[in-house]
Amino acid sequence: MGKFIGHFYPGLFLFSYGLYQATVVSKGMILKGCVLYSLCPPRNKQRCSRLWKIAYGGLLKIVTGSLLTFYVVLCLDGGMVLMSKQVPSRFMYPKEWQHLTMFILLTLNGCVDFMSKNVLPQRCVGLENGTLVLIIYQLLLLMVSHAKDSEGVELHVHSLLILVVFLLLLVLTAQLWAPNMCHLQLMETFLMLMMGSWLMQAGFILYRPVSGYAWQDDDISDIMFVTTFFCWHVMIDASFPLGIYGFSSFWYHCYSPSLKLTGPKEAPYYASTPGPLYKLLQEVEQSEKEDQALFFSKSSP
Repeated sequence: MGKFIGHFYPGLFLFSYGLYQATVVSKGMILKGCVLYSLCPPRNKQRCSRLWKIAYGGLLKIVTGSLLTFYVVLCLDGGMVLMSKQVPSRFMYPKEWQHLTMFILLTLNGCVDFMSKNVLPQRCVGLENGTLVLIIYQLLLLMVSHAKDSEGVELHVHSLLILVVFLLLLVLTAQLWAPNMCHLQLMETFLMLMMGSWLMQAGFILYRPVSGYAWQDDDISDIMFVTTFFCWHVMIDASFPLGIYGFSSFWYHCYSPSLKLTGPKEAPYYASTPGPLYKLLQEVEQSEKEDQALFFSKSSP
């Protein structure tokens, strides 16, 4: 029961967080041309705007990670013992310690998100992305070692999960240099959904099979159907961002006719002052127009 919960609830959290990300990305695509990190109104002194500015994603990570951490510590009868009292001493509960490390990393990620969005005077997106990349990198290392003593169906399930974590690490690393690329945001959302749904599926496959009978490691058909289920998850999870975007687009078209989908210029709250490079380009364009006008005036009879 404990191992099933250790897979199901983290998967449920990641899946819910992926749906939240899909909603935010869809709103950004419709209103702001795929800018994810500026979808918050400017900070002002009104009290009613404080609830909007709270980092709900960070708070959700903190609460979920803390609850799962306490659960891992309390689910063992003898407690989280690091080494046995025998001679020579041996490390105890290696998988439980890895689960505990994963949940602590989730809590720390939530703390960084909350501090960046609500404590620091200015939000630091680079800090958030860098911390998330570092945490996913550690998660990948833990997952690789986590599957060392697995075999058969369990090994295949964890290998597919490692593949998703590795692809997510690549996408998040690319986002360090291109944080507002629409394609990367969609890929991150899709991989978050994949991690969550496949973790929940892994809990049912390994510890609570729907049929009531355990999967057989020596049956090739069971391993083949693990891959088949993974492909079904890919198709279903890919339909969630598409459906959310379609529903959001329909909603804004029908119930917000004043919002014209013409790009970032007409999106509220995001007017930016032109920088020196923009002014320099304007001066160059103006000088080119003046040169062209002078040339035509001299060439005309």
